[in-house]
Amino acid sequence: MVKSDAELDMRGRCSAGQKVLAAIIIRLALAECFGINCGMIALDEPTTNLDSDNIESLAKGLSNIIDARSSQKNFQLIVITHDEKFLTHMAASKHTDHFYRVSRNVRQKSSIEWCPISLIQDS
Repeated sequence: MVKSDAELDMRGRCSAGQKVLAAIIIRLALAECFGINCGMIALDEPTTNLDSDNIESLAKGLSNIIDARSSQKNFQLIVITHDEKFLTHMAASKHTDHFYRVSRNVRQKSSIEWCPISLIQDS
């Protein structure tokens, strides 16, 4: 972490959101370095503890990764989220065309529904 041109240790000085963002950045960097032939990146609840500006920045960053990997035939990005604002930002990137909504049906069983991203964009 840099503050007033001085590098500071992050331990004890970061918010929960900053820690989450740092962890995501490290994981994505490792995936870029060591997983170049691996076509899948999975993120589980990446927006936990992030404020709205960082959620938007994360969506833009993921969009940039998708652009960079667009020539890789086997690339797949899987994001598990409950954050519909994040989905809205991902939809704006034009890389997302659908999502899966998991909910409970009348018998309290899990139901998985394929949904076009326009459901988020129109709401």
